[in-house]
Amino acid sequence: MPEIRDLRVASSSQRGGLNHQAIEDYLKTIYMLAQECSPVSTTRLSQAREVKPASATGMIRRLDKLNLVNYEKHRGVTLTADGRRIALEVIRHHRLLELYLIKALGFTWDEVHEEADILEHVISEKLEERIAAVLGYPEFDPHGAPIPAKDGTVATAPWRPLTSLQIGESARVSRIWDDSDGELLRYLAEMGLRLNVDVTIINLAPFSGPLTLAVAGEQRLLGFKAASAVLVE
Repeated sequence: MPEIRDLRVASSSQRGGLNHQAIEDYLKTIYMLAQECSPVSTTRLSQAREVKPASATGMIRRLDKLNLVNYEKHRGVTLTADGRRIALEVIRHHRLLELYLIKALGFTWDEVHEEADILEHVISEKLEERIAAVLGYPEFDPHGAPIPAKDGTVATAPWRPLTSLQIGESARVSRIWDDSDGELLRYLAEMGLRLNVDVTIINLAPFSGPLTLAVAGEQRLLGFKAASAVLVE
């Protein structure tokens, strides 16, 4: 079973000219997209990676040769056990780094994604362990997403979209699904929609219209698209 560091030191010929960051980024993206629908189509993957479908297909075929994904034409791609393990390790790095940047360095929750995207590829396992220890081995990142454990297990919770609540129903904000959108995160913070905040649905406009919410005693109007990114329990 190849370790992620084995991929980093493998020769270019062994990796088909790929660098470890490209491998990790694609595996991480496939894992995240598969949480919504699996197998992952090349169209969805190319859109998420912001590349042409032909480019995504070429990368998938290379990863298939490395036994990191299983690819079936016209059906899509899934991660192998090795591919999933590498994806989870990178995600663990990313989410620990996001939390550390906030707790130790004073970043805000809308600033950390891009920084963690860079650092996740270069920190050592020793540094990862030190960061986890300093943070008290947390289970969730600052956006409520689960931090994979060292053994690859991932915590779960009964999340559901804020948009699934009915008028008069209350719940607590527990996760922001699209934590890469800094503008959205800033907007939600301005609306008072942070983790562990209680919200109540006052009104639901028809045809995917805005939601009227009670947030910390204040009435807020939130668009349907933004509300869809807010997960509650």
